[in-house]
Amino acid sequence: MSWKFFGSHSLPLFFLFFFYSFPLISTQHNDDPTFKTMHDFSGYPVDESSHTFTPSNSISLSVDIQALQKQIDELSTFSDTPAPSVTRILYTENDVLARRYVKNLMGLAGLSVTEDVVGNIFGRWDGYEPELTAVATGSHIDAIPYSGKYDGVVGVLGAIEAINALKRSGFKPKRSLEIILFTSEEPTRFGISCLGSRLLAGSEALAEALKATVDGQNISFLEAARSAGYARDEDDLSRVFLKNDSYSAFVELHIEQAPILEEEGISIGVVTNIAAPASIKVDFEGNGGHAGGVLMPDRNDAGLAAAKLMLAIEKHATESGSLDTVGTVGILELYPGAINSIPSKAHLEIDVRDIEESFRNAVINKIHKAAKSIAKKRKVTLSEFKIINQDPPAHSNGSVIKAVVDASDELNLTYKYMISRAYHDSLFMARIAPMGMIFIPCYKGYSHKPEEYASPQDLENGVKVLALTLAKLSLR
Repeated sequence: MSWKFFGSHSLPLFFLFFFYSFPLISTQHNDDPTFKTMHDFSGYPVDESSHTFTPSNSISLSVDIQALQKQIDELSTFSDTPAPSVTRILYTENDVLARRYVKNLMGLAGLSVTEDVVGNIFGRWDGYEPELTAVATGSHIDAIPYSGKYDGVVGVLGAIEAINALKRSGFKPKRSLEIILFTSEEPTRFGISCLGSRLLAGSEALAEALKATVDGQNISFLEAARSAGYARDEDDLSRVFLKNDSYSAFVELHIEQAPILEEEGISIGVVTNIAAPASIKVDFEGNGGHAGGVLMPDRNDAGLAAAKLMLAIEKHATESGSLDTVGTVGILELYPGAINSIPSKAHLEIDVRDIEESFRNAVINKIHKAAKSIAKKRKVTLSEFKIINQDPPAHSNGSVIKAVVDASDELNLTYKYMISRAYHDSLFMARIAPMGMIFIPCYKGYSHKPEEYASPQDLENGVKVLALTLAKLSLR
């Protein structure tokens, strides 16, 4: 026989009797052997005022990996492209539906759910000393076109399952624990990566710029936000800003998006640094003309200028003196885009990053010089060379790193100190809280493509490490 309660859980009748009866007993009975036997049998804290939990020896974590995998699969159905790909763009219908799905899971986990004016979503489990600054975790659920279903999602749904696992263990946090679903980590719609976390970190320049920002269909950011139910009567995006002492720590669970952990057979990546990224837009303009009518010596081909610059980017990134320097041309557009027309304009969008700003900035300067030199030699015009963003690197906090390492040790999981060369919301959360990241392996390092995959065992390991890390940080 069982009773249903909270809509989704069931417990034996004798357990419900025990669970609801014994919390009423005064703490003066803690020395009673009968009371102690019942307390030990239950696996739950009878006297919640004692709060004597220590993560190293009192938490037995049970992760419902089948439920987590089902949730990951279900969330992936909110997509603008067919499976196995996922496309989920900021403030679109599927983004709104996916947000609703996550908020429902937060509610089922017993979290109090709030949202800010741009759609950052917060799910809080109050600690027994709620006046203390909370410990936060989280990630994003937006997805670039034709990507996979694990990027970011693991850090959101995995965080909810980590909270569920802690609750099942009977753990009670001292500091409140808060899950954040960050708005628009991907730059797909408005060309701004980590939009939500940048605002939380207090970017006044971004808050002002978004008032005039439009997407490729000339829809303004505020118009798009309002269509999704946000910023309804609010143009002041500075309301999103968090104070520097809003959280005592932030830790993000994420797939590695590189093959190192899988290739080396290591369970957990402990992130020490996040690379400093920069984005650049470049335009070359030439005369164009008919592909058959203009002889080779007479051409001013903007497309060839772009090709030369791409090779120069590879050269300068490779020869920077730092193994961690990477340069990528992720967008190349030629106009008018006809097979029988010489390109009259070439548009490039470039990503350059390193864990040290000095190396990255030196490469950017060399790319700029190369662009000017190429334009002169090719007799085209360098009409734009614009640095869109030039963010500083982030360094993980020693106390958060220690909590992740201690959790991995206690769970008997192998780990490796790592650098993240990919953007994450943690990059900006590090500006307002001590930050750390947990990586788990992903198949062949694949990410931002449909083949992206993390095994159930790796998911379980990551959730357990996250849960134990949150427990440790919450008791400080």
